[in-house]
Parts: sequence; structure tokens; C-alpha cells
Amino acid sequence: MMDFGRLLTAMVTPFDQNNRMDLNITTQLIEHLIATGSDGLVVAGTTGESPTLSHEEKISLFKHVVKVVDGRVPIIAGTGSNNTQASIELTKEAEQIGVDGSLVVTPYYNKPNQEGLYQHYAAIAQETKLPIMLYNIPSRAVVRLNVETVVALSQIDNIVAVKDSTGDLDGIASILEQVDDDFSVYSGDDSLTLPIKSIGGSGIVSVSSHIIGKEMKEMIELFEQGKVKEASRLHRKLLPIMRALFMAPSPSPVKSALTYKGLDVGSVRLPLVPLSPFEEQNLFRVIESFQ
Repeated sequence: MMDFGRLLTAMVTPFDQNNRMDLNITTQLIEHLIATGSDGLVVAGTTGESPTLSHEEKISLFKHVVKVVDGRVPIIAGTGSNNTQASIELTKEAEQIGVDGSLVVTPYYNKPNQEGLYQHYAAIAQETKLPIMLYNIPSRAVVRLNVETVVALSQIDNIVAVKDSTGDLDGIASILEQVDDDFSVYSGDDSLTLPIKSIGGSGIVSVSSHIIGKEMKEMIELFEQGKVKEASRLHRKLLPIMRALFMAPSPSPVKSALTYKGLDVGSVRLPLVPLSPFEEQNLFRVIESFQ
């Protein structure tokens, strides 16, 4: 059983003023995230702007994060795409670099059926020893892993978890009811962290933890200690900032928030665009009111 932890951060990829990867700031970001409660880091996922990172950039990023983290927390590399063979090749390279797991998104744009989705993941799992986390996000990928497909994939030895961004609590409960105890279900939505924990989920793959990591960790710990009212109170307090960090396509808001907080991770790459001045004012006002 692979324990990735409870609070995983889907880490942004810092860029410099010329929109090149900034590995020096990446080091600072890693230290910030570990210091504020992240149990693990997801690198080059959607929040890390994987669609606009080249293959070479992803390899460079994986190598750098592995070196800086130095075994302190698990590193999960985003290695999925809508090209099965390319996903296999990147996963194998990431494994050689020394990451601890692989996050594999459902194939977008191709629109495979459930059998195609199953075969895609099975083919990747067969070619690596890395623990694999499925990533089910129909709002971005169009296709959705059905409950039955997730349950079937959970029977493959090294498919050990799912990041569920469906927002479907009934479906998530159905998955949890049918999978083995060593299969983990993570929320892919910050605002559903506590609801999913309450039905048996393992934790969250978070964006908001860049800014409110300590508070999110506290909320999870309060719940696990049986202090449900206190956890619920904190959940409600955190909701406005969670919503604000998704006021525009991610990761534009969280990158602005990090820079505002003193960690300049740069802007986003096209086709994403930075927040407008009006959006930034609203975001910063929420951040300030939270202090």
C-alpha cells in the first residue's frame, strides 16, 4: 500500500519574466509547501500547466523536484495525456528519475469509451512499477471514468488511488463501498475536502493549499480527531478563499495569490491569461479579509 498522505498540493510551475521555468523559485515554492503542511507534491499536473510544458521541461522539473525534496515527502508526477504510448514513455522516464508515483489523467479530446479508458490505464500500469493515481476530471477531459471502471482498475496492483474531480458524492461513495481498503480516494475539489473525508475519502489534491495549507491541514486533523464541529467551522471559514482561488481558470488566481503573498511564481502561459486588475483586487481583498 502506498500512502501519499492526506494533503497533497497540485504544485504550480513557476515561470520567470520570459515565461521560462524558474527552478530557483521552484525550490522556494517546494520549501514553502512542505513548511505549510503538504504531505506530498503533484508535479506537472493541470495546475502545473502541463499542457504547455514540453517533454524536456517536464523531465527537468521532475529531476529538480526529486533533488530538492530529497525523500521528505512523496512526489507524484503528472505523466498522463491522450496518447497512451507517450504516457507510458513519460511514466517510465519519471520512474527512472525517482518520483514516488504517477498521476494519469483520463484521455481528453479522443473521447474513448469505458473499455478504451480501462485499456489505456491498464497499458500504462503494465509498463511501470510506480503506484498510479487515476485522475477523473470530466469538466476538463469531457470523458468520465464510471464507477464500475474505477472499481475494475482498482484491482490492478499498482493502480492505488483516484483523484476525483467529478463533484459527485454519490458516485464517490459508491466507489469507496466497492474498492479494497488499500485503494485511496482523493478529492480533486478543495471545497469538497471535508465532505469527501466524511464518507471515507483519504484526503485532497489541493490548489488552495498553496495559500492556506496550514489551515487545510488543521481542518483534516480536527476531523480525524473526532472534532467534527471544529473541522466544519474551519471548512466554512475557508470556503470564500477556496472559491476566490477559482474565480478564473486555474492556476491564474493561485499564481497571483502566491505573488501577492511574496513568492513571485510568475504568470501563466497562453492560452491562459493573467487575472485582470479587477479580478486581482477581488482576490486580494478575500485574502486580506481571511488574515
